[in-house]
Amino acid sequence: MNLTLLDSHQPVFPHPSQAVREPDGLLAVGGNLSPSTLIDAYRQGIFPWYQDDDPILWWSPSERCVIQMGDLHLSKSLRRTLRRQQYTVTTDQDFAAVLEACAAPRDGDSGTWITAEMAEAYIQLHQIGQAHSVEVWESEQLVGGIYGVAVGDVFCGESMFSRVTDGSKIAMAYLCHWLYQQEFRLLDCQIENPHLISMGAELMPRDEFLELLLAGRDRIHKWPKTAEPVPWPV
Repeated sequence: MNLTLLDSHQPVFPHPSQAVREPDGLLAVGGNLSPSTLIDAYRQGIFPWYQDDDPILWWSPSERCVIQMGDLHLSKSLRRTLRRQQYTVTTDQDFAAVLEACAAPRDGDSGTWITAEMAEAYIQLHQIGQAHSVEVWESEQLVGGIYGVAVGDVFCGESMFSRVTDGSKIAMAYLCHWLYQQEFRLLDCQIENPHLISMGAELMPRDEFLELLLAGRDRIHKWPKTAEPVPWPV
């Protein structure tokens, strides 16, 4: 199956079922990262992922890594950390700093998939209320966080980071707790890894994921505007 080459001004995405099998989920090339294009992509279960030297690549994997609300698994040590409440957790207080931290090269990596073009695109999504962040603070130092895009009943997590033990897991726990209270259906983690599986993520077939996404994508959830999200239930 041939990849779709998207128009750079008015991209029209093919159905996710047309994604290739190898590499799994690659659907289209080109287009742009304008807010309208990104929103259109996410509403169809498609996301961008590429390196600095690549053209824009769009993906919809055959199996989606997701956490269903209520299925989050917290280890005993993480529960103890949460009960101690030694960190302050906020939402949408410093989206740009979270994104910058997520974009920094990780140990053993020389580059990042969050290019300057990609970062600017998500900042624009945040400015119009579509992208959100959760920040974990130790005193005034940002030590963990996660950001992503809200699409109706699904929150599409894009990336997270940690500068202390369990910093990203604390952000994930608070995010899932708040999503559950607001009756979201899924946290879309996109691609599986051991870290996510350990927290209760599972692989969902693309057709099932798309069915859930499309059924609730027009629902509006009000994102909190306070300095701190819902307190952790201890």
